[in-house]
Amino acid sequence: MRIMGLDVGTKTIGVAVSDPLGWTAQGVTTLRRKNKNADLAALKEIIERFGVEEIVVGLPRNMDGTFGPRAKEASDFAQGLKAVLGLPVHLYDERLTTVAADKVLLEADLSRRRRRAVVDQVAATIILQGYLDRRGQNGL
Repeated sequence: MRIMGLDVGTKTIGVAVSDPLGWTAQGVTTLRRKNKNADLAALKEIIERFGVEEIVVGLPRNMDGTFGPRAKEASDFAQGLKAVLGLPVHLYDERLTTVAADKVLLEADLSRRRRRAVVDQVAATIILQGYLDRRGQNGL
């Protein structure tokens, strides 16, 4: 069963998909956000192409664990996906994933321009891999 991980921002959506066994996450793309319908159509195409059966959306909590406006936006986005697509959608704490993604890309010695182009995709991969690892530990 393939699972899709999303890092949802105001301008872009980072997308990652698991392998068919649900063990590893691979970055797929970064979608430039246009509008709700265009965003959903692009995600539907990826879901169909990879046979995705479940979605994980990063939940940007504050460092103290509370929920701010960005967390509400991510939660609303996840609820919209669930309603429109009819797939299970989970929220996963994404604190510091973008920082971790930036660190990985800096260590890979990518240019600033190239880092900006893929940071959301890498963050989605980190979100999804964290979810997959937690799932494996819990035997789900």
